[in-house]
Amino acid sequence: MAGKRTYGDPCGIARALDVIGERWAVLVVRELLLGPKRFTDLRAGLPHLGPDILSQRLRELEQAGVVRRDQLPPPAASRVYELTDWGRELEPVVLGLGRWGSRAPFPDAHGALGVDALMLALKTLYDPTLADGLTGKTFEVRLSGQPFAVCATERQLGVSRGSVPDPIATIAADPEALQAILWHGRPLRDALRGERLTIGGDRKAAGRFLRLFPLPAR
Repeated sequence: MAGKRTYGDPCGIARALDVIGERWAVLVVRELLLGPKRFTDLRAGLPHLGPDILSQRLRELEQAGVVRRDQLPPPAASRVYELTDWGRELEPVVLGLGRWGSRAPFPDAHGALGVDALMLALKTLYDPTLADGLTGKTFEVRLSGQPFAVCATERQLGVSRGSVPDPIATIAADPEALQAILWHGRPLRDALRGERLTIGGDRKAAGRFLRLFPLPAR
């Protein structure tokens, strides 16, 4: 961390920003909250971040003890990056930033969220008061072919990477289509008709599930 800028302030907030306050650092953490990723996977989730800066941020976060490198077992044998235990403690911080930032206007030229960013947005905006009758139910959400197990509870939304053996419903879409339904006013029936979103299993439960993530008042 030699030569890295510091606030020189003993406050815990300032010291936290010394570690994760550089541009892109928090978004790198965001991309690792749902599990380890290869460098190429991180690039896919952060398409506006160049490889040199990504390498630099990963190196800084590794030196700080937030990220570590690991090797997947054969046959994959790929090098991956993952959060340390200390790094995983950033999840409520990142989700809190997401909740706070969700009150800000969308950029004029907003594109689709990345897969992991969208799944974390579901955790951020989940309103358990709307989940009556769905608590304890597990859904499978497939975004661009990537499966996630999603469980509504009385307090928060559980999200983990991977398929579900017996989900109450399966929702498959690309991120742009799902984002349009959740937050940009596109009717679900239009997406179903255009086959940009498909539902398997209990359609009524799936429709209710998609209404659990309202944007807060701005």
